[in-house]
Amino acid sequence: MGSNSSKHEKQVPSQERRRNQGWHGLLSNIGISFTDGLRHLGPPVLATQGMVLGSGAPIPEDLLPPGHSPQKPGVESTLPGFISVFLPEFPHRTFPGEDDFQILGFIAKGSFGPILKVKDRSKEKIYAVKVLPKSEILKHGVLEQSKEEVIIQRQLSHPFLHNLQDCWQTQRHLFIMCEYCSTGDLYTYWILKGQFGDDEARVFAAELGCALGFLHDFGIMHRDVKMENVLLSDQGHLRLADFGLSRRLEQGARAFTICGTIQYMAPEVLSGGPYSHAADWWSLGVLLFSMVTGKFPVPPEPDHCNMLRKVRDCPYSIPKTFRPALALLLTELLCKNPANRLHNLERFKRQMFFDGTSFDSQLLQKRPVELILELKNHPDRPVKAMRGLSMDYFQNFDCDILHSPTSPTDLSPTLANIDLSQALATAQGCSE
Repeated sequence: MGSNSSKHEKQVPSQERRRNQGWHGLLSNIGISFTDGLRHLGPPVLATQGMVLGSGAPIPEDLLPPGHSPQKPGVESTLPGFISVFLPEFPHRTFPGEDDFQILGFIAKGSFGPILKVKDRSKEKIYAVKVLPKSEILKHGVLEQSKEEVIIQRQLSHPFLHNLQDCWQTQRHLFIMCEYCSTGDLYTYWILKGQFGDDEARVFAAELGCALGFLHDFGIMHRDVKMENVLLSDQGHLRLADFGLSRRLEQGARAFTICGTIQYMAPEVLSGGPYSHAADWWSLGVLLFSMVTGKFPVPPEPDHCNMLRKVRDCPYSIPKTFRPALALLLTELLCKNPANRLHNLERFKRQMFFDGTSFDSQLLQKRPVELILELKNHPDRPVKAMRGLSMDYFQNFDCDILHSPTSPTDLSPTLANIDLSQALATAQGCSE
């Protein structure tokens, strides 16, 4: 058995080399050169903590052009040609100059790069811009997901979704621009408050249920419903954000990729599928349980196997102090069998917990969420919102909008010489 295993291991690189040689020849014929960033192309197979890990085999070094190595980035001038083949969804542009855009600071650290706070001078509006380095997209094998993210968001517009405003690409980065939510995210307020009452839970549950119902009607699974992805408007109402793991799934179809944030993942997702839209409703159940109790029903484990074991063994006992209507709602959302789980908006609306609640988006937003507006002025909020994010992250981030341009027209002096320390300080108070 040992020798057979060894023999198989020796055969794999030669098979991969032939496959990669075929790709190399094909791409060379259309005038595209390889760079180091292409060494990790492959289908995404595993995602935890809100990001997907790639499984593509590395391109053998003997297939790379001279001077390319795993430690040495490839020549950047060959990258745009390759990217434009795979990412036509992102128009090629330079980053807008100082007459158009002003970078006000950093909002947060995304899975692959920072999220910037940017002001459009002509519209006098502020936006959030997610910056995705192409090298990281290729390295982690999430090329198709990056395309899917903008394709999905272009199709959607809903009062409780974080809507896409624009997207584009420069030589080394992808940019996704969305509306800016000045109040921050739900997780920050949960940390500040500890737990929410029934009234706040009812409003957020109704709004998030509406968002999921809308997505699922279009055949879209979000796959990363969590408090960090629930942004809040200036009146405290939610916007479900971050479609980086979302997927279009036809009626009756099933998914198998293990992805999401581990403590929110449904048991059928943790086990590798098959799963469908019902998994999003489980995540909503975890979110609501955490909101009203101040803790997750099952604490996060370091890997999905241990997490699955804990989830399967957990009785999901609802505190006896809960009102029966809330206990029933959580019990139906946290049903381990997806076939029996509450998994559609119409059934969700009929829950006793929502008696007297309108699911009309305008009526839901008519009154501000007073608790959120009070906590918005909490002295600890800016620090909690940064969640330990240090200046080192931004200093080490290599972004072509924060460095000297290759030509005078590529970037304005204001953006090229941005003071990162000042930007981070601005970001800490950017919601005020």
